[in-house]
Amino acid sequence: MEIENSLATKIIGFAIKVHKELGPGLLESVYKECLAYELKKNGLFVEKEKPLPIIYDNVRLDCGYRLDIYVANKVIIEVKSVKEMNDIYLAQLLTYLKLADCKLGLLINFNVLLLKDGLKRVINEY
Repeated sequence: MEIENSLATKIIGFAIKVHKELGPGLLESVYKECLAYELKKNGLFVEKEKPLPIIYDNVRLDCGYRLDIYVANKVIIEVKSVKEMNDIYLAQLLTYLKLADCKLGLLINFNVLLLKDGLKRVINEY
């Protein structure tokens, strides 16, 4: 979990940089692109819109799930730009963590005055 925590610290720093530059009120897709750009620019392996299949009855099914940003095959980032956070977003990220067999996720809502108020760290305890 040490690697995941170190990555999360870096990711949050870059998310704060993006938020300070752009401010709240833009589309989710804008924040996603800018954050992915910052992460890549700083040497992190980033996959945007990574397909996430499910295994059901020992069969791999592509159900159209996509991870907003997947960093270093270790941390899933779910990007939001919403008026208020909803428990369904947390449940969604936790499901993604379980399906991807990933330990750590970050739920980041950029539509806030201070980004720290839009951050949620989610741990998958398997």
